[in-house]
Amino acid sequence: MNRIDIAPPLPPSDWHASEACSVLAALDAGPHGLDGAELARRQALHGLNRLAEERPPGALARMARQFNNLLLYVLMAAALVTALLGHWIDTVVIAAVVLVNAVIGFVQEGKAEKSLQAIRHLLAPRALVLRGGHPEEVDASQLVPGDVVLLASGDSVPADVRLLQARNLRVDESALTGESVPVEKSPEPVARDAVLGDRSCMAYAGTMVTQGWAQAVVVATGSRTEVGRIGRLMQRVAPGSTPLLRKLDRVGRLLTAVILVAAALLFGFGTWMRGLPAGEMFMAAVGLAVAAIPEGLPAILTIALAIGVQRMARRHAVVRRLPAVETLGSVTVICSDKTGTLTRNEMTVQQLVCEGRTFDVAGAGYAPVGGFSEGGRPIDGEELASQAPTVLRMAQVGALCNDASLHEADGGWQLAGDPTEGALLTLAMKAGLQPAALRAAHPRVDVVPFESEQRYMATLHPSGDASVVLVKGAPERVLSMCALQAGPGGVTQPLDAPWWHAQVDAQARAGRRILALAQRELPTAGRLAREHVAQDLVLLGLVGIIDPPRAEAVRAVAQCRDAGIRVLMITGDHAVTAAAIAAQLGMGEPGALEAISGPRLEAMDEAALREAVSRVRVFARASPEHKLRLVRALQANGEIVAMTGDGVNDAPALKQADVGVAMGRKGTEAARQAGAVVLADDNFASIAHAVEEGRTVYDNIRKTITFLLPVNGGESLTLLLAVLLGVSLPILPAQVLWVNMVSSVALAMVLAFEPTEPDVMRRPPRPPGEPLLSRFLAWRILFISTLFLAGIFGMYECVLLRGGSIEAARTAAVNTLVCMEVFYLFSVRYLTSRSFTWVGVRGTPRVLVAVGAVFVLQLLFTFAPVMQGLFRTEALPPALGLQIVGVGMTLLILLEAEKYLLRRLRLLGGARA
Repeated sequence: MNRIDIAPPLPPSDWHASEACSVLAALDAGPHGLDGAELARRQALHGLNRLAEERPPGALARMARQFNNLLLYVLMAAALVTALLGHWIDTVVIAAVVLVNAVIGFVQEGKAEKSLQAIRHLLAPRALVLRGGHPEEVDASQLVPGDVVLLASGDSVPADVRLLQARNLRVDESALTGESVPVEKSPEPVARDAVLGDRSCMAYAGTMVTQGWAQAVVVATGSRTEVGRIGRLMQRVAPGSTPLLRKLDRVGRLLTAVILVAAALLFGFGTWMRGLPAGEMFMAAVGLAVAAIPEGLPAILTIALAIGVQRMARRHAVVRRLPAVETLGSVTVICSDKTGTLTRNEMTVQQLVCEGRTFDVAGAGYAPVGGFSEGGRPIDGEELASQAPTVLRMAQVGALCNDASLHEADGGWQLAGDPTEGALLTLAMKAGLQPAALRAAHPRVDVVPFESEQRYMATLHPSGDASVVLVKGAPERVLSMCALQAGPGGVTQPLDAPWWHAQVDAQARAGRRILALAQRELPTAGRLAREHVAQDLVLLGLVGIIDPPRAEAVRAVAQCRDAGIRVLMITGDHAVTAAAIAAQLGMGEPGALEAISGPRLEAMDEAALREAVSRVRVFARASPEHKLRLVRALQANGEIVAMTGDGVNDAPALKQADVGVAMGRKGTEAARQAGAVVLADDNFASIAHAVEEGRTVYDNIRKTITFLLPVNGGESLTLLLAVLLGVSLPILPAQVLWVNMVSSVALAMVLAFEPTEPDVMRRPPRPPGEPLLSRFLAWRILFISTLFLAGIFGMYECVLLRGGSIEAARTAAVNTLVCMEVFYLFSVRYLTSRSFTWVGVRGTPRVLVAVGAVFVLQLLFTFAPVMQGLFRTEALPPALGLQIVGVGMTLLILLEAEKYLLRRLRLLGGARA
């Protein structure tokens, strides 16, 4: 054997287009495998048949990332300078706030990304390989290009291989290509431009042999396999941000800039214009900064998202990354895989063609639920037996010429064997037959097994002194073997081949997979030979089989349409099948749906692709690269994209999408780890429920921001006015932090629990470019901040004018601020409608609990000696407490008057409560 002294390039793209002998020659290998010396040399050259693992970031690195926030930078700088000035209480309080936010973020981030590790486990652990002409079971990680492996039913393919020999081989490639049924394989080469799903002479790592036997040569291992290529794609997909986080980042940058400029101007005005000490003015600037920064917002956002996670979990959507909750509420396009997501991934007989008639079969999946109809008219079993006996005969043939079995377990029907044969067993049960009893009454005495070269299966059964041959197979092949057909009433008549070919074409255009069923009586019992079925068969009819759409998916697609969300199908299956399923799902008119296949996608530049995704609903024969390009094209068009999928081939697109939604039951681990959301029930309808919860979360976050920012604005204006007037600060920085991180958080938290609004799924999606700070919210911040300024400063000055100490005045100012927050909470729950209703005043149990908790906290803040020493507070008389409550009630009255006036002026038209 010749030696190869340099590492070969990546596997050539035309292994599948070359003869098997040419592939062996190109790999410098023989049909009996490698010897020991050559094996060791190639293992050193190519390395182990494993995928490289990406080491996740450590705990310290993850914690350090939590401090990468502009607003936190401002607080950390303030803590440093206050420490240098010896203001240790302020330093400790500010540092505690920063640390609490970091811990919350650290916990929120959760587990590190495991997508590549999940793909790695798809490679088979063991393989049967020829070494020196002798079969030997080895660890699959030891395989190298040039190894000859043996594959049998039930084996996981250990590497990318080119078939040398194959008999009756079928491979389940659904995880890699999206093909809904196992595909037939043979050693014959295919066209050089064949897409992955059409390379019938290749088998790929991570797929499963469901039937037959093969000998194959390894052409690619480890990261050079198709699975490894998908892993490299995922490495190149940078984790993206969510719409809410991007908007919050913009708001944070704007707030940071405004806060720093305002603090600098305040410091300059006080020291240069007023001549105040620099230390005192710096503490005033720090107070302004901590007053303006909504320190509690990150915690409240986390809580709101966590509540959304709990609600989604109750509706079978498990969220792996918290920001995905809100992102679902922003989605404008859902890209869905077909097999197992929109469909059941259970083949079902949908139509029978026989006796010159077409019969529809109701039901979906392997459960024997459903009956027969013709032209919409139901047909019962008695009528079927008397007026369409060929239907019952076809059901018998489908059950007897069959190697699969169905059994009921765990509340459903479990298939052992080929999905197409499982569909035929279900058909028999719908016709009132019991496959087990039928097989006992008509035992099989011989069989011609299915082979890809022959494309049919035949079984022999005794029939009195004679026997009967039952045949099922590809319609073109079976038709060529038939001379007669079953006519009306089951009467035999000459075969009308053109009519049958037209029926085959009609079934294919409907996206169904087609089987032809036939039989022949033999005069004597004995062995079955191929010449017995080569001619003179009686054609019984055609069976149209499809992986049907989920009934709940049809409803969910309609719900998404009402919510203004486009649903696109991106699948590895054939274009005709994909378009047919899309029509049944209500994604377009039957026959009018355009489906673009992989080769057309390859030829499109980015501009053409962006135009295509804006109008086309179905993309078929899509490779992992195609799915990734489609998601990126939609994002380039400004769409917020949710991508669903269950296979390894979906993983890169799941990671690229704004929110990846993986199937939890039948999905691969790679897809589950790449997705931000996992559907526990593999049900597309759960996505619509998740979108509803996501929109609710956004509404509640919007209410939270509307609550917190005016409070911070009022605090900031109070401190700013104090410096401009040259008076002492009405609220100290530590007192501001107490309000922001304790009282404000306790009150704002209840807004995260607000229920879903009735019209949430009848609104169009929010425009991706819609700012978080809308004009209405900007007006609210300015108006309410001014009211807070008046109440806080007014009570502060009122206490001083009555001869109270500055500590008492500041305590009154803080309690006034908190009281106004309480009354504002009742108003903000209804941004545009009246709050003076029994429900509005009573609130919810959580509102009342939060108000009670804040009341207790403020009593401690005011009267507890420890708190008085920490925050420089002083006990207040009860009469002053009543005045503070009056200020809060005045705020609520003014806000209700503002709502009334705006409604009267029609300035709130279209705004939601």
